[in-house]
Amino acid sequence: MIKEKKLVIVESPTKAKTITKFLGSGFEVRASVGHVRDLPKSNRQAIDIPGGFVPRYEVVEGKELVLAELTKLAKKASVVYLATDPDREGEAIAWHITQAIGLGNTKSEILQPKADPRLRSASDGQAPLAENPKPQIQRIVFHEITEHAIHEALAHPRDIDRNLVKAQEARRVLDRLVGYDLSGLIWKKVRYGLSAGRVQSPALRILMEREREVRAFIPETFWVLTGIFKTPKGTSLELICAEEPRDRARADAIIAAANGHPWQVTLVKETEARRQPKPPFTTSTLQQAASSRLGFAPSRTMGVAQKLYEQGLITYMRTDSVTVSREALPVIFAAIERFFGKELVAPRTYQTKSKSAQEAHEAVRPTDAGRRHAGANEEQRRLYNLIWSRTVASQMADARILRTKIGANVIGAPEPIPDFTANGSRVIEPGWLLADPDARGDDVELPKVAEGAMLKLIDLREEEKQTEPPDRYTEAGLVKELEKREIGRPSTYASILKTILDRGYVEKDGKTLRPTDTGDVVSTFLETHFGTYISDSFTAEMERDLDEIAEGKRDYRKTLEDFYTPFAADVKSKESLDKLTTLGEADAAHICPLCGSPMVVKLSRTGRFLSCKRFPDCAGARKADGGIIEPPKELGEACPECAAAGRKGGMLVEREGRFGRFVSCSNWKRGKNGCHYVRQSKEEEEKAKTGVKCPLCRDGDLVERRGRFGPFFSCSNYPTCKFIMKSRPTGKTCEVCGSLMMVGTKTIPDRCSNRTCVNHNPHKQAGGKETKDKRKRRRS
Repeated sequence: MIKEKKLVIVESPTKAKTITKFLGSGFEVRASVGHVRDLPKSNRQAIDIPGGFVPRYEVVEGKELVLAELTKLAKKASVVYLATDPDREGEAIAWHITQAIGLGNTKSEILQPKADPRLRSASDGQAPLAENPKPQIQRIVFHEITEHAIHEALAHPRDIDRNLVKAQEARRVLDRLVGYDLSGLIWKKVRYGLSAGRVQSPALRILMEREREVRAFIPETFWVLTGIFKTPKGTSLELICAEEPRDRARADAIIAAANGHPWQVTLVKETEARRQPKPPFTTSTLQQAASSRLGFAPSRTMGVAQKLYEQGLITYMRTDSVTVSREALPVIFAAIERFFGKELVAPRTYQTKSKSAQEAHEAVRPTDAGRRHAGANEEQRRLYNLIWSRTVASQMADARILRTKIGANVIGAPEPIPDFTANGSRVIEPGWLLADPDARGDDVELPKVAEGAMLKLIDLREEEKQTEPPDRYTEAGLVKELEKREIGRPSTYASILKTILDRGYVEKDGKTLRPTDTGDVVSTFLETHFGTYISDSFTAEMERDLDEIAEGKRDYRKTLEDFYTPFAADVKSKESLDKLTTLGEADAAHICPLCGSPMVVKLSRTGRFLSCKRFPDCAGARKADGGIIEPPKELGEACPECAAAGRKGGMLVEREGRFGRFVSCSNWKRGKNGCHYVRQSKEEEEKAKTGVKCPLCRDGDLVERRGRFGPFFSCSNYPTCKFIMKSRPTGKTCEVCGSLMMVGTKTIPDRCSNRTCVNHNPHKQAGGKETKDKRKRRRS
């Protein structure tokens, strides 16, 4: 039988659809829909450790029909092209496909069992092609889904890279062994259902280290002194004292001198500076920028980027590289000339700084820089615009900035006082900022004054504040820190964050990542007993070992043996540890409400609580702060949800929860058929009220609610009215736009709820109370 068709196998149906447009009728393009085989859930069945860490794979549930179709099409094909993603994961998927449908016959025989005994288990689930001769197997890779890239890849096929497959398999086996053994121990010693991981645990440790700094921080009181002056030309000028006095006497001395003597400009300094554009995006910098600018979680960023890649709109989004191909540069230059002018073209070359950068990928860039807007939906369009702006800006001229500093002091004071200063900046020539205006920042233009000019003090304000602890990490900040410490790789950042959030080890407070009580206990346990294995140096060294396997410089079996032999012994030695049911003694002021005995701190599924030291003989308990935990209180009302569903016995009960008292059904959360009816108690409803009318419908009141990312405020008429704001309303309206004002923070005054209003970020305006640089100086 003459085989005419050529089969191209990719992972994604969207990717298959895009590639089909570039190929003729002689090709069939099909998707494996991701991985087709994986390790079984049980570790005992998954890996043959004595046999040399041989993995035993099984077909992923639900992929039988996909494999059956691929097998059928492969029988009729003269050539099978494996066009999975151009990284280790994609290489492994390509190899698994060949094994699952019986195509292990590449020219170099890397998939033949005799060539590598470690791969014998790959025959599990094979579907032989009977008497038909096997088609030729070829691996093709491309970093963008364009017609040119596809045909170029077809013209230069290769075999499956044995080393890349081994490196991915080593990572998979290593993560399974660590996760399985550590998680099992934590189940026994801390609580059932918890987990640990080779890379997630170091990430959690980093968050906990910062959390301990926050807890140990002792605030100091200081005063911010702000002078409002009038210049000789009658314009207003706001200057802030360069010193932030730590005691009342020093603040009073400065205020007395300021009010009792004339003022003079002592410094006027204007400096022209140039701002260079940043390199095009890598995986890490894309996740950071999307988090800070678009509010996307790393997992969301990678999901949206995957869709853009599969549609042929951007290059491959898992990369450490900042380089741009020579073929793409002329298109970028043409886009700059078309949108911004030929004079702004400034060719630049960027080099990857990371020593551990993986395969020779390009940076994340648009496949066609001439297409300024693209994407099938709003989030795709926003991310594409971010990538386009960064790429085009990277090849444009510098921006010219004029930085201004004005200083003033009193004349004739018996004791010198610190200068009062203001800093401003103004863009003279925007250059690359035209392509990436969101990187511009806030212009603060100061009035023109001459050095030596006299100033008139109109008002001197004093504000008492307290120093603040170090900032907790945001998702973007943690990704940056992981990259800096060489923990994980581009393809793993999003999954690391998703795992620690899904496990309940960390919760998001706005954009901030805050470890939970459970995360604290798990991290402390691992740091105490397995500190070596979750340290920065050990984790980074293991990543480098995996990279060396990919480069063919390190042996798979020896690498795993060198790690697992001492690790398994350490885990076994901890089996004799006592169960960690008690986290420590409670404050002596909190005694058992039932018997008066001392109390201890324990961990429940919802966090810490205080338990009687005599438990289980006494069941007395308190909240973590010492408050009484009241038992459930029956309200004598039938559950409306149970009544509507015809379920019997459902009665409403008031309970104590993590965020206060709430009302639920007596059948609440009892198995799959349990009742999920929940509402706030009357007490909590009263607490949630703000007393501010909704500005949208003018009928409802704004109330506090709790969502996925913490508390927020919305209309009581929801869902009829969908007005929402992120902070508590003050009841006042903005003097500029008339929108509701929100409660500020220690460093930011009350602000407007309207994001487009200048009062939304009053601290960033000219003469603002406090700059980010000043806060950093104060903390140090």
